[in-house]
Amino acid sequence: MTKTVTTYVEMTDPSRLVPGAPVPGLALVSLDGDLSPVPGLMARIGAPYQWRSARRDPQEWQAWFAAHPDRTCWLLTLADEPAGMVCYDLHPGADVEIRTFGLLPEFTGKGLGGHALTLAVRQGWTLVPGVRRVWLHTSSADNPNALPNYHRRGFRTFRTEEGDH
Repeated sequence: MTKTVTTYVEMTDPSRLVPGAPVPGLALVSLDGDLSPVPGLMARIGAPYQWRSARRDPQEWQAWFAAHPDRTCWLLTLADEPAGMVCYDLHPGADVEIRTFGLLPEFTGKGLGGHALTLAVRQGWTLVPGVRRVWLHTSSADNPNALPNYHRRGFRTFRTEEGDH
């Protein structure tokens, strides 16, 4: 078993967002409730990091969506081609969790992450009135650029946990 560190980060004021360098053609597009592309895209995004989403069967996906009926998913596109995904869970007290954030493997390492996260965070602040924080978690098993990107965008760590992967 490999020990992994899970790091939880939060932003408690939208003015703390430090935007990444703009990437022409990169956009965040609502799936308008059509969640059918989510399993395939998340499986591809998560496969390099052994995310559970890479191994879920249809019943597990059904349970994943049912666990948070207010879950909303958005497609990251580059020049109108799917490049990644962002899913949000809304929690009591106007807490917005970025449940999933990732780029498809063919789009990683190309300098898109900073702007993609900027788009995701800006959207998170608009999902419900009076959002008090936007937060997420990452793991040492994720892309090594993830946590530094979150910190560069203005997130601060509020908890870490160590466990077996």
